[in-house]
Amino acid sequence: MNVGIVCYASVGGSGIVATELAKVLARRGHEVRLISSEPPFRLVDFQAGLAFHAVQTPGYPLFREPQYLLSLANKIVEVSREFDLDIIHAHYAVPHATAAYLARQILAASDRPRVPCVVTTLHGTDVTLIGSDPSYSETAAFSIDQSDGVTAVSQSLRDDTYRQLPVHADIRVIPNFLDCQYHKRTFDESLAQRYRRGNPDTRLVVHVSNYRPVKRAEMVVEIFRRIREVVPSRLLLIGDGPDLPAACRRAREYGLSADVEPLGEQELVVPLLSIADVCLLPSSQESFGVAALEAMACEVPVVASRVGGLPEVITHDETGVLHDPDDLSGMTESAINLLTDAALHQRISTGGWRAVHERFCADEIVPRYEAYYEEVMSLRSRERHSDVVVTEVRG
Repeated sequence: MNVGIVCYASVGGSGIVATELAKVLARRGHEVRLISSEPPFRLVDFQAGLAFHAVQTPGYPLFREPQYLLSLANKIVEVSREFDLDIIHAHYAVPHATAAYLARQILAASDRPRVPCVVTTLHGTDVTLIGSDPSYSETAAFSIDQSDGVTAVSQSLRDDTYRQLPVHADIRVIPNFLDCQYHKRTFDESLAQRYRRGNPDTRLVVHVSNYRPVKRAEMVVEIFRRIREVVPSRLLLIGDGPDLPAACRRAREYGLSADVEPLGEQELVVPLLSIADVCLLPSSQESFGVAALEAMACEVPVVASRVGGLPEVITHDETGVLHDPDDLSGMTESAINLLTDAALHQRISTGGWRAVHERFCADEIVPRYEAYYEEVMSLRSRERHSDVVVTEVRG
């Protein structure tokens, strides 16, 4: 199958999952074309069957800003014609599903014998933030409804989409996943000693995000401050984004700068997660929670908010710990318990690892995408055949 995957290149769950899907599909024998403004985060090594195509968006005095939607649609058309795509898989509704719809219309108008099907995957903020904005909502809903197939990464996001947008499409839930051959605990003693500053009793608390407001990075620092009063520990902040400076400023105000270490964007998070003792994820909203999944795969207990799709990933007190998003005291207590009770830590970390391997590995999820591609193409073929029959009868 020839698949074109359209995604954002920036750090974030949608781009990470789209890139991982492209890599796994190529490994399973498909020809995959990844389309974005630049090589996506975590697209690192060469892989047979996987190629990247950059979208060039020139600026012209006539336009007040670059017209990425138009140049993206144009690139999708070019790649579809050159490589005879069967599927255009758009990750994110606006602008990717919109560009895919426009590209499909251009291809259909060019009298091509076969036009690729469009599958759109909803990841979260394309619905809850961008899509629900009145400036974009009608376009987002139209683009979703015009797709040949639509998936959402959680039941929570599926429900949010129907509640917030005038969407009528049948949305299939296919959760996010990890390549479990790679995402596994690989403990490096020298790395652990480095970040524990040579003290084996120091616990490592970690937070991984793109530091947008919904991640509540300052709350991460607040919870860590309370943990630090009881347990010798350090906080590793992995990733980058607009709220990271505020989190670092809060750490300075608390006198914790020496124990809070911002590590910036990291393509390889497994070594860092593997030395961590607890992962904090006090988000105000999460449509799924890829960071939680990555921590669980590395046998790191997650203390998270009971919001959005996180309860579909974490079973409270079995595979992680969930609290109401404003229950900072509860999150602190749970983290301290995990850091001081070895048996509890082992039980939760083992439960999280098992949940990932039973429900969220690529070998479990990617075949569901493959089956969905086949289903969408089969339905499109039947509809096209029906249209031909109707035309012939009328003729």
